[in-house]
Amino acid sequence: MREFSVLPGRAVAELLAGRETEVVEWVREAYLAHEAGDTVNPDSYFLRFPDKPDSRIIALPAYLGGTREVAGIKWISSFPANVAEGLPRASAVLVLNDYRTGHPFALLESAGISAARTAASAALAATALGAAAPATVGVIGAGVIARTICQYLAATGVPLTDVTVHDRDDVSAAALTGHLARTHGASSRAGDLREALGCDLVVLATTALRPHIGEGHTLRPGQVILNVSLRDLAPGLLLTAQNIVDDIEHCLKADTSPHLAEQLTGDRSFIAGTLADVLLGRCAPDPGRAVVFSPFGLGVLDLAVGHHLYQRAGEAGRLLPVPGFFGETSRW
Repeated sequence: MREFSVLPGRAVAELLAGRETEVVEWVREAYLAHEAGDTVNPDSYFLRFPDKPDSRIIALPAYLGGTREVAGIKWISSFPANVAEGLPRASAVLVLNDYRTGHPFALLESAGISAARTAASAALAATALGAAAPATVGVIGAGVIARTICQYLAATGVPLTDVTVHDRDDVSAAALTGHLARTHGASSRAGDLREALGCDLVVLATTALRPHIGEGHTLRPGQVILNVSLRDLAPGLLLTAQNIVDDIEHCLKADTSPHLAEQLTGDRSFIAGTLADVLLGRCAPDPGRAVVFSPFGLGVLDLAVGHHLYQRAGEAGRLLPVPGFFGETSRW
C-alpha cells in the first residue's frame, strides 16, 4: 500500500516552471487517450449556492488509462467576489487514486495545475487551428487564467508582439498589460471590448455567467477564438463560426454558449469536430470563417498533469509524506 503524500502549491509551481512545452504534450496525449476511449470522464458536478449565484465548487472525477492508469478527482472552487478582497478567485485540490486498489495516495494543491492544463489546452488549440503567428492578440478577462494562457502561448511560439487587453476592471487590465510587457516584452495596452475582439487571436477568459458579446459584434474569417470561459458569446454569433470543442457531450451542457446554440437550433450540426479530430487530421480549420474553440475542461487533463508532477516530485524528493494517514492498512 502506497504511503499517502501531499504536494503543496509552492512545489507545484516550481515543478511547472519552465515545463510549458512538456505540459502541452501531456495534455495532447490525454486528449488522444480520451479520443481512443482509454479514459473515463463523467459529468462534472456543480455545487451552487442560492445566495451566491456567481460562486460554485465543482467536482471533476476521472480515470486516465494507458501508461498512467490513475484515477482521481479535482475539487475546484470559483468565488469571483474574492477578487475585490485581493484573494485568488479559484482554489483547488487534486486527489490521486491507485487504480489497482482504489486507495488515494496523494493530495496535490491544484489551482496551479488547473490553470496550467487550461492554458496548455488553449495553446495546443491555437497552434493546431492555425494561430501560430497572429499579428494581433486580444485578451478579454485579465485574471490568472488569462495570464497563464499568455505564458503558454509565448512558450509554444505564438508571438505576443501586439496585445490588447480588455477587462471591466481597469486595475486588472493594467496589471496584465504590465505583466506582459515585463515578462514577455509584449507591446500591450488596455483597450475596449471591440478592439480586443477584433484581433487575429482572441482569448476569452472571463467569469461571465451569460453571453454579453452578440448583437453589434462580428467575427471575421481567419480569426481564432479561444472560448475558454465558455459563456461570453451569444449563440447567434457562435453560429457564424466554425466550432471546435474538446468533448461534445461535456461542452453542450450547463448553459455554455455551445449549449445555448444547440437549444436555439435544435441540433448539434454546428459542431465541426473536436480538438482531437483536428490533431488527427480528421477536421481542418475553415479559412472562410472564424474558428471558435470551446473547451469545457476535462478531468483527465488534470490527472495527466497532476500524475506527471507527482512522479517528478517523487524523483526530486519534493513529496511530503503523511505517516499513519490510513487508520488501517490491513483488513484483519
